[in-house]
Amino acid sequence: MKERTLERTLARYDVAPHLVFWETTKACSLACRHCRASAQETALPGELTTQEGRTMIDDIASMTPRPIIVFTGGDCFERGDLFELVEHAIGVGLRVGVAPSVTERLTRETMSRLYEAGVRSVSISLDGSTPASHDTLRGIPGHFEKTLEALAMLVEMGFRIQVNTTVMRRNAHELADVAHLLENLGVGIWEVFFLVGVGRGADVDEVSAEDAEDIGHFLVDVANRGMTVRTVEAPFFRRVQAERLAAAVDDPAVHFGLGSLYRDLSGSLGERFPDRAGHSATLATGDGRGIVFVGYDGEVHASGFLPVSLGNVREVGLGEIYTTSDLLTTLRAGALTGWCGQCDYVRLCGGSRARAYARTGDVLADDPACVRTRRTRRIQLAAR
Repeated sequence: MKERTLERTLARYDVAPHLVFWETTKACSLACRHCRASAQETALPGELTTQEGRTMIDDIASMTPRPIIVFTGGDCFERGDLFELVEHAIGVGLRVGVAPSVTERLTRETMSRLYEAGVRSVSISLDGSTPASHDTLRGIPGHFEKTLEALAMLVEMGFRIQVNTTVMRRNAHELADVAHLLENLGVGIWEVFFLVGVGRGADVDEVSAEDAEDIGHFLVDVANRGMTVRTVEAPFFRRVQAERLAAAVDDPAVHFGLGSLYRDLSGSLGERFPDRAGHSATLATGDGRGIVFVGYDGEVHASGFLPVSLGNVREVGLGEIYTTSDLLTTLRAGALTGWCGQCDYVRLCGGSRARAYARTGDVLADDPACVRTRRTRRIQLAAR
């Protein structure tokens, strides 16, 4: 991303988020092992009421530029007033996305109601290329096939589909197979979540920094073949993109000293994925920088993976919380400690604040999933 364009984008994020994620409920019939929300079978007390939700939506619509609101959960279909809230959001001029779970509630009828209301963007989770990997994480036999059926239906209905994949040690080697599967399904947007150990995900292993670097380069390969690739809690993907663009080398594995995971994923991708010219740009968003998360009870966070409360929309408007929070102001300024704060890519990347907090208890500390912080620290220790 060119410097001038980057600064304009970041200046925009100072005044309003690009994306508002609303965890409409904790209720969900699934019990996924890596769930950020630690979803429950039934709703927890204290959910925002319909009127409180409408009030928050009105506040979001008053922001300039207007953010996109994403209804998530839990399972957003567990809220009986979902359609009313969606219709209200669209009625006040907001772009709306929904992120439902693949359950018996996700049907052609319910999705048709959302389509008729004006929803066009839907995100669905797929965490493996086989039933063995996906169903194990989801906790329901047969869920893999149901997810593929749901994706095929949504593509046929005309929705713009984003597939969310959480990457961890147990499924990292399957990423090329997942990319191939999405291509065959006609899905053009892939958002890869790099696991942060919160909620139920605390018991599932994150990938190492070296493997995260390999995966980042693999995702650049996927993006360069025409698929839109986004990442969550892996802003170093943008740094990898910039380095690859600047280097313009034929063999990234040699030039960047990548490991066997990259070689295996890239080799598998090259054998089966269409070779389409292209370059997928990615927004310079991060925790609290262009992104804000509202919990089921109105508590506001920099992201769904960063359990530090910034205030509650029942007491203060979301726009005011976003623009005046000391923590968010610090994050948007890139005023980080450690090597992340000194990095040339602090404005483009900035590291995962959620992972820094999960590992150290300090939101502003280094992102341990980035090889640059690891390598710099080793060099510093060796020089002592």
